[in-house]
Amino acid sequence: MKKIFALLLGIVAFMGVASAQNYMVVDSEKIFKSINEYNNTLVFLDNLAKSYQQQVDAKYQQIENLYNNYQQQKANLSAATRTIRENEILEKEAEAVKFQESIFGNEGEMMKKRIELIQPIQERVFKAIESYAKANGFDLVLDIASNATMLYYSPAVDRTEAVIQLVK
Repeated sequence: MKKIFALLLGIVAFMGVASAQNYMVVDSEKIFKSINEYNNTLVFLDNLAKSYQQQVDAKYQQIENLYNNYQQQKANLSAATRTIRENEILEKEAEAVKFQESIFGNEGEMMKKRIELIQPIQERVFKAIESYAKANGFDLVLDIASNATMLYYSPAVDRTEAVIQLVK
């Protein structure tokens, strides 16, 4: 019961604040897609990711070949040789995982490149949104691109096109 009361109180408070302030709506996804530099960067990053993925796949293919050869020869190998070959396969697999993480991990090359190329565009768009909002007296900006809880908005408060013009 307390949770429901708190939720209702929060909704009422938000509605009071939102109605007392001047707000606008933008679709950041549409803004970003209107910028050629952003679209070209996405294509570049996709191609780079495919190239890196081919390198990762080649490493795993090499491991699979080593494993298949080992399985075919396993019966004819001494215990010591089997252990050496198994360790070799495990080392190669660990190297492949480490390589994959260095490329696609949270601090990998792809993430660094994405930040390097996308962040300046994001900053430019966010500054344009802020500048437009300040210049036109808006106190609150809602982004409909990523807000899954936005159920309705009036096109009269949508300023996406104006921000697109400001960014260009």
